[in-house]
Amino acid sequence: MENIYLLMIFALAILAIADLVVGVSNDAVNFLNSAIGSKAISFKSIMVIASIGIFIGAVFSSGMMEVARKGIFVPKEFMFNEIMIIFMAVMITDILLLDFFNTLGMPTSTTVSIVFELLGAAVALALIKIAGNDGETVADLSKYINSDKALEIIMGILLSVVIAFTIGAIVQFLSRLIFSFQYEKKMKYFGALFGGVALTGITYFIFMKGLKGTPYYEDLKGVTEGNELYVLIISFIVWTLFSQLYATLFKKNVLVVVIAMGTFGLALAFSGNDLVNFIGVPMAAYHSYEAWVASGVAPDQFAMGSLAQKVPTEPMLLFIAGGIMVLTLWFSKKARSVAETEIGLSRQNEGKEKFQPNLLSRAIVRAATKTSQGINFFLPKTVQRKINAQFEKPVVTVNKSKSQDLPAFDLIRASVNLMIAGILISIATSNKLPLSTTYVTFMVAMGTSLADRAWGRESAVYRVAGVFNVIGGWFFTAIIAFVAASIMAYLIYIGGPAIIAVLLFFAVVLLARNYINYKKKSQVTKEEDSLSRAESSSIQGVIEESADNIAAVANRAHKIYTGAITGLSKEDLKQLKKAKKGEAKLTSEIDELQESVFYFIKNLDESSVGASHFYINILGYLQDMAQSLEYIGKASYKHVNNNHKKLKYNQTRELLDLQNEMQSLFSNIKKSFDARAFEDIHMLLQEKQGLMESVSKKIEKQISRTRSEESSPKNTSLYFSLLTETKDLVVATMNLLELYHDQYDSSVPKAEITATEEE
Repeated sequence: MENIYLLMIFALAILAIADLVVGVSNDAVNFLNSAIGSKAISFKSIMVIASIGIFIGAVFSSGMMEVARKGIFVPKEFMFNEIMIIFMAVMITDILLLDFFNTLGMPTSTTVSIVFELLGAAVALALIKIAGNDGETVADLSKYINSDKALEIIMGILLSVVIAFTIGAIVQFLSRLIFSFQYEKKMKYFGALFGGVALTGITYFIFMKGLKGTPYYEDLKGVTEGNELYVLIISFIVWTLFSQLYATLFKKNVLVVVIAMGTFGLALAFSGNDLVNFIGVPMAAYHSYEAWVASGVAPDQFAMGSLAQKVPTEPMLLFIAGGIMVLTLWFSKKARSVAETEIGLSRQNEGKEKFQPNLLSRAIVRAATKTSQGINFFLPKTVQRKINAQFEKPVVTVNKSKSQDLPAFDLIRASVNLMIAGILISIATSNKLPLSTTYVTFMVAMGTSLADRAWGRESAVYRVAGVFNVIGGWFFTAIIAFVAASIMAYLIYIGGPAIIAVLLFFAVVLLARNYINYKKKSQVTKEEDSLSRAESSSIQGVIEESADNIAAVANRAHKIYTGAITGLSKEDLKQLKKAKKGEAKLTSEIDELQESVFYFIKNLDESSVGASHFYINILGYLQDMAQSLEYIGKASYKHVNNNHKKLKYNQTRELLDLQNEMQSLFSNIKKSFDARAFEDIHMLLQEKQGLMESVSKKIEKQISRTRSEESSPKNTSLYFSLLTETKDLVVATMNLLELYHDQYDSSVPKAEITATEEE
């Protein structure tokens, strides 16, 4: 029996390592985003600073493990075998849950996940114990569970979300009113004061949140506690003088120092305090095992009152954990994916939005717009002009290829993000209020984004939807963590070691599957046939650049059309679904090109405005092609999915013949445009008449069949629809080719065209 629990300890140790990896991958969003988004310092420097903070915080995190021991449940009410079930259920659930959020690229809270997993597993075991005791009822659940602590944590979450967002918005609005977006000029006068306030807040945060609970804090405790006001005043004076000297002597912006220190402070606090979320449970299990072995009592008779005692964490384990966290930070691509979510929602410039608007986001944006209009009605025009002047963004002209090098937001906002997050966490820590560092940092960033007018009319509905998606994910975390851990605990209770083995195998398979799928998804950032926005400012350049898009659309149209017709003929839902998915992606990319027309036209020089007409018409015809393909794919999928009658042999044969003709057309288009053989377009145009006649003959045959032998109205409707949409597809394709042919003829000297034709 002892060997079973020893194996469980070994399994928990492996799970702890995996949990460290998936946990850091998600929580890296807390301390990396402001530095990465502002590009204040190089990415490598950011990683070095964060790594030092993580390692120091991990090594000195002794004394922070009590939440896994006694924070959620009452240890003395559970036997050793029951405690091991709770811990095993928690760790398996935690890894799967965090990896799920990492795969989605969504930030969540490791604190909330571990707390509600402990709560769920403990409640499940408590209910089992109550069911087996005739003298107890559900009302006795409070005997086993620290319900007051759980409620305190939930209230802390709700309050931290609202307060962090509100304070972040207010401070950023005031900061922007003082500094504007042209902050370099104002930094000469107010930079030292701003740096003093920011660095004081971050320093206080490092001591109150980052070092509290570490062995070194005991030496500082007598100096800081009770003298907080004096510490803050002295710190403010020192840092203000430092900021002034730094700017005067080194001629550099002190905000860079603020961002570097803020990143270090958040990384230190994260590892020093959140390490419990990853190794607290396995450590508690190990100490439980030691106490049980020393007792010599049967596992179902040994009460775990010893967990209520404070036990220091082994330094070597902390050292190893810190090393794993640092390595994960450097090598985890999922960590960067999670960071991109917050940066995307808070970026100052426009771009592709990750989230789609919903009813709630539309209603909130509409209400906010009307509220803003109401406030402006009462504000004097002069005040409005002065405020708007402070929020005027500098115009930065940069090539599309270099646009990714631009910062998502400036140094002022990055400094406010780190300063406010640090101060709020420090205040909560000093008052022993539970909160999540993820929630605070994320909501501060969202509040500063709103105040900085990053959420304009063009993007607000998407950004608000994204925020609600993330917040919804947080509550989803709590609910799923509770339910999943309770189910896991129940299964382990009734199945024993066999179920543990099955669950561990299931967890490994899921983690491997998620890793493989994520790697496939992120392996190539730009697919072979993906569409790209035109960047040229001349008509000849647009002709050349658009050729790649037309070749790509022709290739993808061939795949989509072939997949739809072949899938319909074979009644293959999988193939039809693939064609439908490919068409939806093509439509989305063409829509993105349409939305970028504004930037394309702005980039044109005065002598090449005619290129805009050509480019707009190209996009219009590409959109027509996509709409026809969309209908063909959806109609075919719907017919088979609804189990309607299979098309008759003649209908299938005719559609497959038409498919071969369309395949030939699209293949020739791709070949010509890939080779830039624009002089061959006139040969492609000659196929139009033959294709139109082929479709018309098939329509006539179907009319004849319908009058004499056809018995299925669904088949008839589908067949006619496919033929007419194919006809529209041919028309749109030929219109595109004619446009290209005419424009190419007019842009290339006649002598060159004649020479080409003679060859």
